[in-house]
Amino acid sequence: MEYGISNEDKRILREVAEKHKEFASQERNTVLKEKWYKHNALQGEIPMVVLESWGFNNEVIVPRLKCTGDFARKVEFDLYQDFVGQELFEDDRVTPDCFEMNYDTEFKLYGLDMKKEFATGKEEEDCAGISVRFLPVIEDLEDDLEKIGPSVFSVDLESSRKKLEAVTEAIGDILPVKRKMDCLYSVPTQMLIHLMGMENMMLNIAQYPELFKKIMDQAADDTLAYYDLLEEKGVILPTTEYESVGQGTFAFNRELPGQETLKERKLTRRDVWGYMDSQETLSISPKMFEEIIFPCYEKIGSQFGLLSYGCCEPVDKVWDSCISKFKNLRKVSISPWCDEEFMGERLRGSNVIYHRKPAATFLGISGKELDEEAFRAYIRKSLHAARGCKMEITQRDIYTIDRNIEKARRYIQIIREEIEDHWK
Repeated sequence: MEYGISNEDKRILREVAEKHKEFASQERNTVLKEKWYKHNALQGEIPMVVLESWGFNNEVIVPRLKCTGDFARKVEFDLYQDFVGQELFEDDRVTPDCFEMNYDTEFKLYGLDMKKEFATGKEEEDCAGISVRFLPVIEDLEDDLEKIGPSVFSVDLESSRKKLEAVTEAIGDILPVKRKMDCLYSVPTQMLIHLMGMENMMLNIAQYPELFKKIMDQAADDTLAYYDLLEEKGVILPTTEYESVGQGTFAFNRELPGQETLKERKLTRRDVWGYMDSQETLSISPKMFEEIIFPCYEKIGSQFGLLSYGCCEPVDKVWDSCISKFKNLRKVSISPWCDEEFMGERLRGSNVIYHRKPAATFLGISGKELDEEAFRAYIRKSLHAARGCKMEITQRDIYTIDRNIEKARRYIQIIREEIEDHWK
């Protein structure tokens, strides 16, 4: 991809940057930032609420895009992504007072390329909401063991520099353009699913448990070697403000090292937020998870400064035996398949935030009006289960709102009303 921006695309980006700046300068953002700081420090008074739009951005962002160049269009998209929550839904996302850009990095597990096919029969640049299946690169683990080589990872400082310079030249006088790093994001079983497919992965765990544990151990070691490279290159940056921590939450905290520390030394993985999940293993027994999967996760996850854990998996099944062992755990996902009451009991009075992920069925079913009464009862149940905990609510996995912005806004309003009436 070329990083040049045409004059017309630059004009468009500058218009969007002005809008971004307008939203960021509102007092609302200052207030929300402080709420996030208190929340992540376990001092918040009420749950934070976020609606992730990535699954339906084709309805709320893509129709607005006017840039024609590929790189400029991506920048335009990212600018809108920063303030779409504030503009459209009034959730608790904070519009940054700058435009932040990540370094270009790559991690390829075992050096293997995944193969996939979409329901449309073609490769999709944006696969949100499109059915996809992963074609096995590794089928029988014992037969295909020779395919598993060292993982490949890299940092492209040159392309990162060119992108930053191009965007700074285009909009830097309107909106500061800064380098950032989101949380260190590690999901080993997801990468294995992409190489094996679900059925093959389950069969290989059952047939070759020791061999599977061995390749999990390699995944952990290779991941830590990748982090060594990031540290060496100086591209591990503070996760103390707007940075994503995965799964619809944000880094705001005053516990981890920030910019002042970065001026004195390079940061390491122990200085930043990390994120992990293993939703692909929900169908194996808790004992098998503990013996085969968790050693890899523990080796990686225990090294982060703070950890957020979980996606769609029911963490209650492995909480006592595994996940509760993380001393740096600050947030844990309470998915629609999780025993809410059990986790409420376990997290009550603890230093771990009850990160509720409501079912997508209320907002995300196409063609249906919001069943307000049923949704109120659903959210109220979660609020009761989490009493005595520090709670956060992130609505994820919504792939359409039928272009009905008001329905989504009302959804957030109902959550806030239920918090007002039932959170104690």
